[in-house]
Amino acid sequence: MEIIQIVGLGMIATFLALVVKEHKPIFAFLLTVFTGVIIFLFLIDKIAIMIEMIEELAINANVNLIYVQTIFKIIGIAYIAEFGAQIARDAGQGAIATKIELAGKVLIMIMAIPIISVIIETILTLIPAAMGDLS
Repeated sequence: MEIIQIVGLGMIATFLALVVKEHKPIFAFLLTVFTGVIIFLFLIDKIAIMIEMIEELAINANVNLIYVQTIFKIIGIAYIAEFGAQIARDAGQGAIATKIELAGKVLIMIMAIPIISVIIETILTLIPAAMGDLS
């Protein structure tokens, strides 16, 4: 029941941050960031297990690991950008949060180009074969 521990930690940190925020807003913000990092560190083992399992599935399915690793990088960019944007919003910096999200989206598109290229090439090789079946 790890989720109970995570939610419990989050609720305690939220309560403490609300109490501390009235007197020392910077400490409340630091507590929020620290709690987010602790929760992330708590999940790292689970993330590593998930990555290993997906890599094993890809190997068994004869999928090129470069594509799987690229997808993992894309997912990592999305999570890191979201985490950074949430921290910026918590600090009252909505404009910076929006820029972090934009940067994450641009980097995801750049990382996805090789995968998109392979998908388009595969579709283009299938189209002539499908057209030949129609005649």
